[in-house]
Amino acid sequence: MHIIMGATGRVGSAVVAELLENEQAVKGVTRDEYRAKALRDKGAVPVIADAQNVRALAEGFKRGHTLFAITPETGKDENVIEEGKSLLNCYHQAIVNSDIKAVVGLSSIGAQHEKGTGNLQISHLLENTFNDLAIQKVFIRPAYYYSNWINYLEVAKSTGVLPSFFPPDFELAMVAPEDVGKFAAQVLTDLPDENTIYELEGPRMYTPQAVAHVLSAVLDRDVKVQQIERAEWENVLRDAGFSPDGVKNFVEMTQAVLDGKTRPEQKGTIKIKADTTLEDYFEKLVKNKREKISQVTR
Repeated sequence: MHIIMGATGRVGSAVVAELLENEQAVKGVTRDEYRAKALRDKGAVPVIADAQNVRALAEGFKRGHTLFAITPETGKDENVIEEGKSLLNCYHQAIVNSDIKAVVGLSSIGAQHEKGTGNLQISHLLENTFNDLAIQKVFIRPAYYYSNWINYLEVAKSTGVLPSFFPPDFELAMVAPEDVGKFAAQVLTDLPDENTIYELEGPRMYTPQAVAHVLSAVLDRDVKVQQIERAEWENVLRDAGFSPDGVKNFVEMTQAVLDGKTRPEQKGTIKIKADTTLEDYFEKLVKNKREKISQVTR
């Protein structure tokens, strides 16, 4: 039985779907009762639990043998890193008295750095939380998600502007979160023979300008990049609802990206190339949005 944390999230739902398609037994963990019903309808065993509740986790982990562990972030925590540590400690405690034999953790490119990377420090902690446990440990470090640009989709559609914390010509490794989920499901189904770290990227690098070009095509309007100046980062994040510590860590992470700290380590890791292009990702996304609007207005 596979235990999937964040089973209704963007990556977690892709993990669940792929596992079920391959007739694997799945328990999906979520905090939402409505989403739990959706998991049940798909064929998974739903578990309603707060990941910060060790007792609920331990109950959910029963009869599970592999765990897909994530460290979700909202940017709204009072202390981002401490909240991450607390979550990981809950995972650790729940595993100790369970039948879990292997953890597949959703980490991040850049997790090799212990500090100076803001939010990404939580991925470093994830990769070192289970060192004292006699279980197999596999970590997947994805590149920057295509989905991070979705928040700007409506702005781009209405104004023709794509805000970016990065310069227009700054190259980033990117990947579709659904590809990450599918790959994670494959790893869960067929674990490697030893502890392993995978670094997962899409088929090629992209710049914010390339993203704007793709959005121009799918939105059928001219879209141009507007770089958010460094002096405005904190104001923009505060306006978006980030806590003071959330702002601090996001700024540090963004600067780490610009400084090259989030490049693949490529030392003792296995590099994997996913298939989905940025073009295909947004064409499918926009098509699905239009179909949903069409169904509602019929």
